Amino acid sequence: MSGMNPGMDMATLSALAEPNRMKIVELLRDGPLTVGEIADQLGLRQPQASKHLKVLSDNGIVDVKAEANRRFYKLRPEPFRALDSWVRSFQRVMEERFDNLEDYLRELQNKEKA
Repeated sequence: MSGMNPGMDMATLSALAEPNRMKIVELLRDGPLTVGEIADQLGLRQPQASKHLKVLSDNGIVDVKAEANRRFYKLRPEPFRALDSWVRSFQRVMEERFDNLEDYLRELQNKEKA
């Protein structure tokens, strides 16, 4: 996708496009969890949850931190900042288009009155 911000790429979007990975990201929004906790909350087997977490980790969406014999997964802020500014770039364009449309409609109304 041209015009995307650095750090915001198709890999982020395709990693998030898979429903279980999106659910994992939504769970992690509330704070770090272990693979076991994630598997339990989503009704997945642990190996399935681990595969999804590996994809999220490989794409820089989650970080893993080892504590004792447990591994905690947490969201990294960078991909979400990049997504946010990418979405905002569309908002600016749409607002400009609405402003232009408003001006055009006002112009038409003025012509009709004249």
